[in-house]
Amino acid sequence: MLVATVLMAGSLIAQERIYLWEEGKMPNSRLLEMKDSIANERVYQVARPWIEYFAAPADKNTGAAVVIVPGGGYARLAYVVSGTDLAKWFNENGIHAFVLYHRLPISPDLYQREMAPLQDAQRALRLIRSRAQEWHIDITKVGAMGSSAGAHLVSTVGTHDEDVSSLTDDLDDFSYRPDFMIMVSPVISLEDASITHKGSRDNLLGKDADEDLLKAYSNDMRVDETTPPAIMFHADNDRAVSCMNSIRFYSAMKANNRPASLHIFPQGGHSISLETQPGTTQYWSPLAIDWLKEMQIIK
Repeated sequence: MLVATVLMAGSLIAQERIYLWEEGKMPNSRLLEMKDSIANERVYQVARPWIEYFAAPADKNTGAAVVIVPGGGYARLAYVVSGTDLAKWFNENGIHAFVLYHRLPISPDLYQREMAPLQDAQRALRLIRSRAQEWHIDITKVGAMGSSAGAHLVSTVGTHDEDVSSLTDDLDDFSYRPDFMIMVSPVISLEDASITHKGSRDNLLGKDADEDLLKAYSNDMRVDETTPPAIMFHADNDRAVSCMNSIRFYSAMKANNRPASLHIFPQGGHSISLETQPGTTQYWSPLAIDWLKEMQIIK
């Protein structure tokens, strides 16, 4: 375990690298000798998935927590702009944050490529809940946030009921579903070629994926009466991932009477973040916090 500390906003925030699987026990793995590959604020290969824990300051702690899934088209993880930067912002608002470094589906170590990111996301949620008392977290207020392809994984862990992360260990006693979902510029549909992000689709499922697999991971088709509350932010001028993805998911949520909110801004492209906030996109982050209050996740 790697432990580091950073000084931010006058509070000492602890960061921990916490591995999701014990060595030799990672599911869906060929047990190849792998090394992490990290360059230019991007992770290109994850040998052994982990979460990086950013603890909320004790005097601000709301009891809520969020798993943050960085974007990168399922080919890389942009772990700063759509990961650690967001974690520190959540901390400022009293929310514990965990940046997920999941296995990429293009890894040669995998037996079933599309399953690995979901397995790691489910395991992360279980691990956090298993240590909730230690970290002063409410196990009923553990959600997930993602950007772009990271938001696709958030929508996957929020809509797929299958338990693909069980190791028949103590963590199996804990839920692997998020209590809320925050999605920025999400990839949602893989089945509709007119709106999907081809790179994310091909990297996750392969270029020759059959229709059944494409539909299985088009997560607007997986929404039901148990899907967690969701809020989505998108730019109308996003040329990489059409805002129709967010509209599809929102429509599915309403069709199933699930709490959902959707904000589509005129500008922002595929770059909505804490750093890039042109025009009215500057409101996305305070809107997200206010929505968490309305959903009674935080006070």
